[in-house]
Amino acid sequence: MEPLFHLAWIWVAVFAANILARKTRLTPVVWFLAMGALLSNTGITPETSDDFIPSLAMLGIILIMFALGFEEKTDNFLHSVKKSWGIAFFGAAGPFLAAYAVADFFWDTFSISLMCGLTMTATAVSLTMVSLQSEGLQNSPVATRIMTSAVLDDIASLALVAILVPVAVGDSTVSAASIVFIAAKAVAFFIIVSVLGAWLFPHDVRGWLKRVPFVRTYGIQHLLAFGRHSTLTVLLLALLVGLLAHELGFHPAVGAYMAGLILKEEYFQIQNDRGSFSDTKRIVDNVAFSWIGPVFFVELGSHLLFDWSILVSIIPHVIVMTTAVFTIQTATAALAARYTGGMDWPSSMMIGFGMLGRAELAFVVMNIAYVQNDILSIEAFYTLMATAFVLNVLVPVTIAWWRPRYVAAMQAQEPAPSSGGHVGEEHHRHP
Repeated sequence: MEPLFHLAWIWVAVFAANILARKTRLTPVVWFLAMGALLSNTGITPETSDDFIPSLAMLGIILIMFALGFEEKTDNFLHSVKKSWGIAFFGAAGPFLAAYAVADFFWDTFSISLMCGLTMTATAVSLTMVSLQSEGLQNSPVATRIMTSAVLDDIASLALVAILVPVAVGDSTVSAASIVFIAAKAVAFFIIVSVLGAWLFPHDVRGWLKRVPFVRTYGIQHLLAFGRHSTLTVLLLALLVGLLAHELGFHPAVGAYMAGLILKEEYFQIQNDRGSFSDTKRIVDNVAFSWIGPVFFVELGSHLLFDWSILVSIIPHVIVMTTAVFTIQTATAALAARYTGGMDWPSSMMIGFGMLGRAELAFVVMNIAYVQNDILSIEAFYTLMATAFVLNVLVPVTIAWWRPRYVAAMQAQEPAPSSGGHVGEEHHRHP
């Protein structure tokens, strides 16, 4: 019964964390981690768990990543890719190099520097969107660019994790052939997912698939409509694609995210059952963000055992890492938005600030590197956790600080008389 008591304390902590997140307007992830550290350091929960809680935590991050992919509209994502590739590339390369250089300076270990760089690569889009929503900017052009760039960053980061973690672990001799083999497995995974999304899932099958007896008659729509078990169907899909990703060297969360990304709302609209998508999404979000998904972050936070000698010793590391990532992230994303995305400077700076957050994927990488593979030293782990915390705090602060300048610039560009709508809203935006 002890694991169930452990789970009960975790759910109490999740409830308290959500209240604190609402009061402080910070992402709940920050408070989940803090609550996990509090539980383990006060002895309420054991420092080391049996298999039940870590397994539930793994399921939690799979559900979270699937829910994030499920939330993203594929058409909107593809529509904005051409305008956002520069923000995604330079906005990810800059923090990677900055974190790598800082880690190399302090610890001078290739594997630690590599994982620090990967941790600081992906953007916490959920935190940024919440911050923009609180300022009334959730439908602005910068929100669309940040969303698309963050998704591209996440996909690229997940691919890099699959390729570079085996290199960092060093279980086998690192050679050009082994790196090519790892990259080939990554490419194979994305090809399989692309085939599912482009040819097998759509109901209006085309080309040679019309000659396949079962596929030409039934599509994903029929499977989702079967017995009104659409939630079970999509969660099973997330788990199966996650297991496929694991077999090909990815973290299962990678597969879950891609499974969510290739599902479209129209797949749920068979026999005029248009409520099934919203019902399924509501259930998936509830499971992922309310009671199972948070277990991952609380369990990860439980590894932050307070050792004042370590905490004091990493203060310079945190200051340097935070300053470097903040400066480089803001500058590279803003410059890319200005010169590759055609944005004006007020919008470009808002994008730079919006790309500062570090949440789900950063903690997935930390979990892989510190908990699962023992790549990070305890000092590096604490430094990354503290840096991610400070960067997350800076997102709502910098967005609120820059908002008057951005709104003034958008109002100056609006034709008179105004056609209405949200500030700076793009006319071609999908409803």
